[in-house]
Amino acid sequence: MKFQFEIKQINYIYSVSSKKHITLRQNKLMEQILKYFPHLSELQKSQFAALYNLYFDWNAKINVISRKDIENLYEHHVLHSLAIAEIIHFQPGTKVLDVGTGGGFPGIPLAILFPETNFVLIDSIGKKIKVGNEVSSAIGLNNIKLKHLRVQEEKDKFDFVVSRAVMPLGDLITLVKKNVSSKQKNALPNGLICLKGGELQHEIQPYKNIAELYNVSDFYHEEYFQTKKAVYVPI
Repeated sequence: MKFQFEIKQINYIYSVSSKKHITLRQNKLMEQILKYFPHLSELQKSQFAALYNLYFDWNAKINVISRKDIENLYEHHVLHSLAIAEIIHFQPGTKVLDVGTGGGFPGIPLAILFPETNFVLIDSIGKKIKVGNEVSSAIGLNNIKLKHLRVQEEKDKFDFVVSRAVMPLGDLITLVKKNVSSKQKNALPNGLICLKGGELQHEIQPYKNIAELYNVSDFYHEEYFQTKKAVYVPI
């Protein structure tokens, strides 16, 4: 009995210590978001802050982020997703399709930042959509819908398509051009904004006269972003 009590006590202490560590880590990482987005509402701050525990817990059940990378959630995933907001400020009522969202990137961070924009997140892997649904529901996002389907099956029209390195640029444009509306409501003409890494000159070559290439390092100073790019192609 004494031995069992000691084991339970050790587990409890470990649990409290672990939660305290997560909270401290969470607060430190939230500083990265606030450094670049200082004008968030209290609701947005609480929604961003909640992501760490939610993804930490869900990722232990369903792997949507490399388990070695979960500690870098805010920098490598949340902040990276928000680079799209450095390119365009979506107007209220804008419809955005996130292709190959995985566990909800870039769609969930963008939906927090733009509460008056409507987001549809799609992925061909159902368990990843489950994680995205659970996370978005837990933080009370009501401007987002997640769907388990391939992009070829999506029939609706959107103002913008966003994606994070899901496939080669030309292939993605071929698949989503049917989904881009001809009605304009934003400062940029409707089209695709894609987050990518590495050398992109070859991919962009067919669209060199219309595509815009951005260095994410121009937006964020962390070393991780030195090789990260964003591409905008009007469609």
